[in-house]
Amino acid sequence: MRAISAKKIQGTVSGLCIKANLFLRPDVLRLLKSAYAKETSKRARRILGAIIANALIARKEKLAICQDTGMPVVFVEIGQEVKIRGDLKAAINKGVESGYNKGYLRTSIISNPLSRGKPGYTPAVIHIDLVKGKNIKLTVLPKGFGCENKSGLKMFNPTASLAEIKKFIVQAVKSAGPDACPPYIIGVGIGGTADYAALLAKKALLRNTQYAIRSTQYAALQKHLLREINNLNIGPMGLGGKATALAVNIETYPTHIAGLPVAVNISCHALRSATKTL
Repeated sequence: MRAISAKKIQGTVSGLCIKANLFLRPDVLRLLKSAYAKETSKRARRILGAIIANALIARKEKLAICQDTGMPVVFVEIGQEVKIRGDLKAAINKGVESGYNKGYLRTSIISNPLSRGKPGYTPAVIHIDLVKGKNIKLTVLPKGFGCENKSGLKMFNPTASLAEIKKFIVQAVKSAGPDACPPYIIGVGIGGTADYAALLAKKALLRNTQYAIRSTQYAALQKHLLREINNLNIGPMGLGGKATALAVNIETYPTHIAGLPVAVNISCHALRSATKTL
């Protein structure tokens, strides 16, 4: 049994909050540069150039990539042979508060969703998975709400055709239009239950866009959806162009014989996440 202190988790989360908000993920930056190289529209190239420049300035000057520093979503994978000394959730929330405060990041979280009130840094949304091993893997995803508001879920009948599922996913992006700051990265969750499909869609955004999905069936579906979405010609910031989306990531899980949940979670071009294993 390996012991890890809550204090160490707190400090790690604090650092990840700053890293995620200031440094655009390398795989996303690579996709933006590739889209810039392929773009033929002068206006779209200009916009992509500005997006890339913004990410580089944020890194150099240690400033937030976007003014919306998101709802902090923290994914925790805890090894079965780990003992945590202290309060895990309290450590995560203290870490978020510390990181957002040190990084001069915006307060965006309100305690009551109906009466609203003065915003603060916490609480974070925390997802915990128990896995094999002696480590803890922490991932911080600051999720901006311009794109989070464009999430979608549909409970299909199990007899639904692949064409119907494709149409739903593409329509979700079409409905988002320019409002969620394209070019997008699209997370798709298929299977499980309604809540789990939505979680899968968000987890899909964490996967490095360069890593190929193992299933040839879903790899082909990702490519097809990306092509169809880019044919919408929404383009960078909704002003037309080839790059409406940079990538489509699909995650799946077994489901019930009577259902077929499909969820879509859209990220803006500033897909931010940072991970560390203790």
